[in-house]
Amino acid sequence: MSQQQMQGQPMIILGEDAQRMKDKSAQEHNIAAARAVAESVRSTLGPKGMDKMLVNNLGDIVITNDGVTILEEMDIDNPTAEMVVEVAETQEDEAGDGTTTAVAIAGELLGEAEDLLDQDIHPTAIIKGYNMAADQAREEIDDISIDIDKDDTETLRQIAETSMTGKGAEQHKDVLSALTVEGCQAVTVEADDGSTIVDLAFLKTETQTGRSAGDSELLEGAVVDKNPVHDDMPTDVEDASCLLVDSALELEEAEVDTQVSVTDPDQIQDFISQEEEQLQELVDRIVATGADVVFCQKGIDDMVQHYLAKEGILAVRRVMKSDMEFLREVLGADIVSDLSTASADDLGHGSVTRDGDEGLFYVEGAGDGTHGVTLLLRGSTEHVVDELERGVEDALDVVGSAISTGQALPGGGAPEVEVAARLREYADSVSGREQLAIEAFADALEVVPRVLAENAGIDSIDTLVDLPRARKSPAAPAAAWVAAWAVWAVAWAA
Repeated sequence: MSQQQMQGQPMIILGEDAQRMKDKSAQEHNIAAARAVAESVRSTLGPKGMDKMLVNNLGDIVITNDGVTILEEMDIDNPTAEMVVEVAETQEDEAGDGTTTAVAIAGELLGEAEDLLDQDIHPTAIIKGYNMAADQAREEIDDISIDIDKDDTETLRQIAETSMTGKGAEQHKDVLSALTVEGCQAVTVEADDGSTIVDLAFLKTETQTGRSAGDSELLEGAVVDKNPVHDDMPTDVEDASCLLVDSALELEEAEVDTQVSVTDPDQIQDFISQEEEQLQELVDRIVATGADVVFCQKGIDDMVQHYLAKEGILAVRRVMKSDMEFLREVLGADIVSDLSTASADDLGHGSVTRDGDEGLFYVEGAGDGTHGVTLLLRGSTEHVVDELERGVEDALDVVGSAISTGQALPGGGAPEVEVAARLREYADSVSGREQLAIEAFADALEVVPRVLAENAGIDSIDTLVDLPRARKSPAAPAAAWVAAWAVWAVAWAA
């Protein structure tokens, strides 16, 4: 858009596809765009949520009900709608799950704000009221949360199952939830200040097709999906000394094109012999370190493969960078870039075994300072294992967060119902128009149980009417828990 002055009046030139809106119409358009994004993922929420099939410009197919995955795959060019996508991405980064809930609540908050704007409530008053409600809601959530211990396996399994419910991992959630909790506990450490930290960097997830998800397993150490570079190499090495190399085990090529003039056939043989000597020197350096297993991030020359096989050294090439970094932690090794500086101090120690049927190397570390586990997820097809991985990774993040914070909340919309009721009580103590915004915030939170009911095929209005009655029941040991069971029981029955 360019702007010029003509006769004292601005002239605005717009492109053919440009739209110009302002004031009320711009406000309504922005809210509508954001709510449309929220509506697109609401149907995936809960145990009865439906999956979405997405096809990108390249024809690749993604089948998922993970909120952030759906939004990332969608082609969105509206700036307000893109902000809602950022809500999902931030939720994913901070909590690992709950993206659909976050987007649904954000869309509902905008809808409630639009109703307040129609009542001539100024945006400033709405924003102030929303901020007050958000601060109070955080205090209420802390109050209704329950304390859990890192060794409370049963509660942690329930948390993992809740995260998996409605996703591809649900069918085998008994097995997968147990593996998730066991994996998180395996990488849980005590910090110097006494706090508990779940370091998921030391838990790697690998996938494999061709078997049932129920055959997934948690393995000590790392899994490398590669083959030996030479048939004559050993495949199983106990008490292995492992060398990690991130440079190619090949001769360096000239940076510019070169030509070699040969006047005598013997010169060709001399040239070849010199190359072989240089390659032999590479192998000699490896042998000098005492290594009997080599993991290389890049390529390995055919002649080097032959020499390594003659020395009885197992070598694997084209190992991914992420696998190399994980192997470093598992084996307690250093990654070497220049073989001329490599020494025995750079080696890691452990065992390397080959599963010929699976086509995998199992690498387990030995000694102090080595740690790391691998969750090997299996599924029938690529689409299945992809969705399985998304669901399990969400569960890992949630369980890790629960262990680190030592707190948990009931599911099924119970926290939202309880916090909404408390916010309405809080609103009575607030004067001014901010009171209306706080009540609107409370109404927006109830979108979660409403959508859960809708996706289960039952009447959402009846459900929302029954929940406050269950909350006030004198027989209820905890109002939030009763509300949770009320929603989930009806949803599952449907």
